[in-house]
Amino acid sequence: MKLTEEYIKSNYILYDADYITNPAQLGFDSQSWADRNAIIGFAEGRGTTFFVQYEGVELVLRHYQRGGLIAKYSKDKYVWLGLDATRAWREWLLLAALREKGLPVPVPVACQVKRQGLFYTNDIMTLRIPLARTLADILGQKQLEEEHWSELGSIIQAFHEQGVYHADLNANNILLDEQGQFHLIDFDRGCFKRPSSSWQQANLARLKRSLDKIKANSDVFYSTEEDWKSLLQGYDRKQ
Repeated sequence: MKLTEEYIKSNYILYDADYITNPAQLGFDSQSWADRNAIIGFAEGRGTTFFVQYEGVELVLRHYQRGGLIAKYSKDKYVWLGLDATRAWREWLLLAALREKGLPVPVPVACQVKRQGLFYTNDIMTLRIPLARTLADILGQKQLEEEHWSELGSIIQAFHEQGVYHADLNANNILLDEQGQFHLIDFDRGCFKRPSSSWQQANLARLKRSLDKIKANSDVFYSTEEDWKSLLQGYDRKQ
């Protein structure tokens, strides 16, 4: 990884030179990629995440969007408290640190922070994980084996063991690829914390609520209490 920073007026870009050759021409807005006919897919969430083709690799482009009541007043602007406090900068560096620890997260490729007086907007690009689908999508179509649930528990525990806090651990932020490898994505507001059963159990509870909520609102969703027990067994086995 060749971490490089570039500043153009109030536009800050952090990127991996192993993947990005000319950040000034990269473009962090979906329209610029549409103009190049380089958008190859998208996923809906709080905002639209775009999958784009860039110099032979597939990237994931995500624009940071506000949630909750504050989104009624500002959809994507955040208060400027310094570059190191911006959402994209923090997430990009966290992903880089997690990759160094060997944890299964996307490769951070580039991020952009655009300061506008007292506020800023930001975007992030990561390497797309090939042939991976969200846990929510998979469970909407088929039952996972007990071994998968146990392995997911082990993966989550591996993050917790390293003190990694995921601020929004839910079924849409867990990917499973065709090799049976789980990956955690979307580390916005994630951080390192001193390992503690309180926040770790809260993390697990958040995932459980996510599964229960999706199941309650779906005609078909293959998630059972036995599956959850298998996940917890995999989690506990690693401790």
